[in-house]
Amino acid sequence: MGKQKKSQQEEAELLSTLDDFTSKENWDKFFSIRGTDDSFEWYAEWPQLRDLLLAQINSIESEVQILVPGCGNSRLSEQLYDAGFRCVTNIDFSKVVIGDMLKRNVRVRPVMRWRVMDMTSMQFADKSFDIVLDKGGLDALMEPELGPTLGTQYVSEVKRVLKDGGKFICLTLGESHVLGMFFPKFRYGWKINIHLLPQKSSKSSKSSLRTFLVVAEKASPTTLQTILASFDHDTLGSGDQARGFIEALETENKIRTNWSSGNDILYSLEDLKIGVKGDLSELRPGLRVQLTLGGPGQSCFCYKTVLLDAQQNSDKFLYHCGVFLVPKTRAHEWLFSSEEGQWMVVESSKSARLIMVFLDGSHTDTSSEDIQKDLSPLVKQLAPAKVDDAAQIPFMAASDGIKERKVVHQVTSELTGQIIVDDVVYEKVDGQLGQLSLSNDLVFRRLTFERSEGLIQSEALLTSEGSQNKTGDNGNKKSNSSSKSKKKGSQKRNDSQLSVVDASNDLTVDHGYLASSYHSGIISGFTLISSYLERMASSGRPVRAVVIGLGAGLLPMFLRRSIPFLQVEAAELDPVVVDIARDYFSFTEDERLKVHVTDGIKFVEDVSTKSPSSNGSCSELEAQGERIDRVDILIVDVDSPDSSSGMTCPAADFVEESFLKTVKDSLSDEGLFVINLVSRSQSIKEMVLSRMKGVFSKLFSLQLEEDVNEVIFALKSEGHTSPEPYNQLQKLLNVKHPEMNTIIIDSAKKIKDLNG
Repeated sequence: MGKQKKSQQEEAELLSTLDDFTSKENWDKFFSIRGTDDSFEWYAEWPQLRDLLLAQINSIESEVQILVPGCGNSRLSEQLYDAGFRCVTNIDFSKVVIGDMLKRNVRVRPVMRWRVMDMTSMQFADKSFDIVLDKGGLDALMEPELGPTLGTQYVSEVKRVLKDGGKFICLTLGESHVLGMFFPKFRYGWKINIHLLPQKSSKSSKSSLRTFLVVAEKASPTTLQTILASFDHDTLGSGDQARGFIEALETENKIRTNWSSGNDILYSLEDLKIGVKGDLSELRPGLRVQLTLGGPGQSCFCYKTVLLDAQQNSDKFLYHCGVFLVPKTRAHEWLFSSEEGQWMVVESSKSARLIMVFLDGSHTDTSSEDIQKDLSPLVKQLAPAKVDDAAQIPFMAASDGIKERKVVHQVTSELTGQIIVDDVVYEKVDGQLGQLSLSNDLVFRRLTFERSEGLIQSEALLTSEGSQNKTGDNGNKKSNSSSKSKKKGSQKRNDSQLSVVDASNDLTVDHGYLASSYHSGIISGFTLISSYLERMASSGRPVRAVVIGLGAGLLPMFLRRSIPFLQVEAAELDPVVVDIARDYFSFTEDERLKVHVTDGIKFVEDVSTKSPSSNGSCSELEAQGERIDRVDILIVDVDSPDSSSGMTCPAADFVEESFLKTVKDSLSDEGLFVINLVSRSQSIKEMVLSRMKGVFSKLFSLQLEEDVNEVIFALKSEGHTSPEPYNQLQKLLNVKHPEMNTIIIDSAKKIKDLNG
C-alpha cells in the first residue's frame, strides 16, 4: 500500500513538471523522478522511424556529423550509434539528464558526445553538422502561449550550424502555428520534403495524432521550390490536425509559386544575408528589394521595408546608407507607394543606399527614439561594407503632415472592423483650397477604416457654423473624449494646443466641396457622356446614378447638390457606416437621394434582372413610353476587407468577370461605369484592365498625381462624343465653389484613352 501511495505521489510530481516545456528546472525534476532507465520517447519509436530516417542520413556520402538537440533520455541517439553512426553529439539544457545519459553510455558507446547546452543558443561553429535531428524539440518551444520567439531563435541556430547540403530532420505534429513559423524560415535556399510516419499498431491509433517527418535540405541561396509531401492528404483524415496541416501547406506553396513567377516578392533579412539578391555589402545602382525586417526573437516590432540603391553613382552622396521612416498616414501616397516616387525620395535623401521603412498600426504608441533603437541593429546588417558603425546611418522621416488632430468618434463594426472619425488641421493645404478661407487652419473631417492600412476613406472640409457655407446640421455628435489619438505626431499635444480642432464642434461639413481628389476625378469622367447628360437634362428626364459604397456620403451629397437632374442612390452593406455618415458627416436623404443598406453586388444584380426583353434595346423601349430602371452612371467605391487580394479598393468580387457583365447589363445604352482602383501592384492593375476590356466597348483611365488611386471609366457603347465635352460638363455642373469647376475640368483633361 505504501509503495502504491509513493507511486501515485511520484506520478503527480512528474505531471507537474510538464506545465512548462521550456523550463530547465522542470526538466531537471522530470528526469530526476523518472530516472535513467525509463526512456521518454516523443512521438515515435525506433521501428516507426528507422527506414525513413536511415534513408535520409545515408544519402550523405561523407562521415556524417549528427546533432541531436534536446536529446532528453530518448534512446534515439543510441539506436543511431548502434546502426553505425558514431559521430553523434547530444545536447540538452538539463544537467540531470546529460549526466545520467553520459553514465549510461560512457562504456558501451564511448565515442558519443554529451553536452549541457541551450538549443536556442548553441556553442558550435558555423556549418558544423551534416544532420540536425529534432524529435519534438521545436514543438515544445512553440507552445502557443509562449509565442514564436524561442522557436525562431532555435531555427536560426539550426540553419547556422548546418553544413551546405546538410539536413534538418524534424519530427513534429505539424500544428499550424508551428508550420506558420517554420515554412517561411526555410523558404529561400532550402528544399523541403514531408513524410508521414506509420502509426503504431493499436486499437486507438485511428484517433491518435499523426507525426510528420519534415526534412529541410540546405541548398543554393537562390533555390525556391514548392514543398513536397510523399503521402496523399486523404490519409490524414478530416480532423483539426489534418485541416491545419493542409491549409498551412497549401498557403505556403501558393506563396512560393507566386514568388517563383517574380510577383510581389517580400524577402526576409535572413534571405538577403544568404545571398538571394547577391552580395549586399556592395552597392548595386538601381537595386530595389522589398523585405520584412525584424520579428520574434529579433526585435520588438516587424517592419515592412524597401531597400533601394541610388540609380546612379555620384560623388554628391552625403551618406553611404540612410533610413527613411514613412508614417502610416502617408504610406498610401504616390511618393512612397510607387517605385517612381520612391526613387525620388532616394535622390532627395542624398544616400547611396536608402532603407525605406513603413510604419503601421503596431508602431502607433511607440516614440521615434524607441523605433530607431529597435531598427538600428537590423539596418546595420543591410548597410554596405563602407559603413562600419550603426551610428553612421542617419534616420530621416516624412512628416505625418498633421498639425493638429482630435478623434471625434471611434467604433468597431462587426462587418468593417475599427472605424475612426477624426478632425485634423494639415500643415499644408492645396493652394486652391486655401482660397476658400481667410484662415490657413482649415479643418477636415476624415473617415478611416483600420483594415485598409490607414487609407483615408472619406475626407470633408468643415466650415464655420452660421456662415454662408453652412449646409444644415453640423453633423457632430458629442466627442468621445476618452478616445486616444492614433497619430504619433499628435500624442504629445495637450488639449490647450488643439484650439482649432477643439472648435470643430461649431463647424459643419461643406457638401459643396470635395476634399478627396479621387472624388473630383470620378466626376471628371462624366465628360465621357456629357452629350447624353445634356440631352437628358434638356428633356427634363432624370439621370439615375448609383454609388456602391457610401463611406461618409460625401460623393452622393455632392452629386445631388451639384447636378440637379441626377437621381442618386447609394448601396452600403454596413449599417454602422450609414449611421456614421448621418451623425458625423451631415448625410441626409430626400426624394433625390436614397441609401439602401444592402450588398452592392446583389443590388446591381437586381437591377440587371429588370433588363428589357430581347425584342428591343433600352432606347427603343423608352421611345415607346416604357420606363426602364437602368442605371446611367454606376460608381464602385468600396474598400477591400481582404488585404491579401493585393487591392485596397475595390474588393476582388467587384472586378470578377461575372460582376462586370452584370454591370454592363444594368447600364443604359450610353451608361458609364466607374471604378476607384487602389493597388500597389502593377500586375493586378493590368489584370483588372484586361478583364474590363473584355466586357466594355471603351475604357479610359485617370491616374491621380501624388496618389495611389487610379479611376477607371468604362462605356457600355461607343456613344456620341461631344466636340466640347469640358464646356458641356461645366454647363451641367451647378457647383457652389468656382474652384471645384476648375479642379474637375483639369482632371477631365488628364483622362487617358485606353482603346488605342
